[in-house]
Amino acid sequence: MGILKIFFGLNKRNKRKAIINRNTTETRITLNLTIEGEGAAKIDTGIGFLDHMLELFAFWGHFDLEVQARGDLKVDIHHTNEDVGIVLGQAFKKALGDKAGIKRIGSASAPMEGVTASVAVDICGRSSFRMDLSGKAVPYPLAQGAEEYKMEYAEHFFESLAQQLGANLNIKIENPSQDLHASLEPVFKALGIALDQATQIDPRRKGIPSTKGVID
Repeated sequence: MGILKIFFGLNKRNKRKAIINRNTTETRITLNLTIEGEGAAKIDTGIGFLDHMLELFAFWGHFDLEVQARGDLKVDIHHTNEDVGIVLGQAFKKALGDKAGIKRIGSASAPMEGVTASVAVDICGRSSFRMDLSGKAVPYPLAQGAEEYKMEYAEHFFESLAQQLGANLNIKIENPSQDLHASLEPVFKALGIALDQATQIDPRRKGIPSTKGVID
C-alpha cells in the first residue's frame, strides 16, 4: 500500500509534459503533450484524416495531446504530415527526460474488421523504422480539397516519429483493406497502446532501463 501511495503521489505531482514549437518556411506547429493524461485530444493540422488518427492515438494511449499546425497545404500535405511526426517524437523524447524507470518496450495489436495491425516499440535511443504490408491499400480522400492521404504519408509520419524519439518502431498490417482508413486506424490505436506501455514507470526498475546505464 505504501509503494502504491508513493507512485500515485508522484504521478499526481510530476506529470511528464512537453511543449514543442517548430517554425519553418513550410510549417508552423505547436504541440502540447502530457504522458499521464486522460486521452483528451485537440488536434488541428489542416489534414482531417491525420487529425482523426491522432485523436485515436491519444485516446488509446491515455495521452493528453494538443496540436496546432499550419502548413503549405496549397502545395501538398507532405511537409505538414512529416513535421507533425517530427514534433510528436520530439515531445515524447523531451517529456521522458533521461528515461529513468520506464518500461522502454511496448507492443500491441488492434483489429478493425478484417485488418489486424501489430506495433512494437523500443525507446532505446537508436532510431529504426519498418512497416510490413501484405499489400497496398488505396488512398483515402481528405476533405477540404487537400490531396489524398496515402500509405506513403503514413510511413513518412511514423519514420519521423521514430527518428526524433530515438526508438525502434516496427509495424505490421495483416490483410490490409482497400479502404486506407480501415488499414491505418488500428495502427494508430495499437501505437498508442504500445507507447503507453513503453513510457510507463516500472516500480521494479531502478534507474535507466539499459545495461549501458544510459539512453541517448
